[in-house]
Amino acid sequence: MINFPNAKINLGLYVTEKRSDGFHNISTLFYPINLCDALEIIPNPHSRKTVTLNNSGINIEDSTDNNLCIKAFLLLKKDFPRLPNITCYLYKHIPLGAGLGGGSADGACMLKLLNETFQLQIKEQQLKDYALLLGSDCPFFILNKPCIASGRGELLQPVNLDLSPYFVVLIHPKIHVNTGQAFAKIRPKQPNTPLEQIIQQPIEDWKNLLKNDFEYSVFEEHPSIRLVKEKLYQEGALYASMSGSGSSVYGLFKDNPGRIKFNFPEEYFVFRSKL
Repeated sequence: MINFPNAKINLGLYVTEKRSDGFHNISTLFYPINLCDALEIIPNPHSRKTVTLNNSGINIEDSTDNNLCIKAFLLLKKDFPRLPNITCYLYKHIPLGAGLGGGSADGACMLKLLNETFQLQIKEQQLKDYALLLGSDCPFFILNKPCIASGRGELLQPVNLDLSPYFVVLIHPKIHVNTGQAFAKIRPKQPNTPLEQIIQQPIEDWKNLLKNDFEYSVFEEHPSIRLVKEKLYQEGALYASMSGSGSSVYGLFKDNPGRIKFNFPEEYFVFRSKL
């Protein structure tokens, strides 16, 4: 069986407090976009290996047990020992370390694929519980619909937000942002206006209301990422922001931006789509 794990963007991202366990509480809105990987699983009962991962597209150096697809399989294998050995094929298209949740999406998709393929009859809440063992934002990809996320990103509140009339342009400048260092430079605080209220305002007003706390330090260290955001606004974006802790930046457009020549360096990853 084959499926297509999709990326997400963050609409606003506020680091609200540091927790006693060393993590941070956040407030953000996860919104799914149709930038996708492809994941296929095939039963391989005669294989000597429990799970084999074959990678194409963007190379992922870690194809060991640290890979979230493999971790997802081993997680379910522990509770469902009747699962056969499998071979999985992952075509990686979502940029790595880009603030788009690509690895988390792959892990969550593996859980869903295994559940459907082998008729494990795992309920949605239990799938989310398994996903949380893989990563804080993994449960979102089980729901895969607009949600306000709090806690570490695992507490999800579905919201009625439809951006389907709009277009997105997403730019990944192939810069690695160290998430730990980015968190270390933030002073946690509550947003002036709750995220729930901000998203009810017209998108044209989000520019002055909807913020990503990571932008300040990341833009200071990587001015070229800030320039991407500025360029998106120059070309008519209604709203532009960095996603997650970066380094991807996206812009929301009212009209199809397909004819716009953004003139970014050739090595930049550029994705355009209807939302």
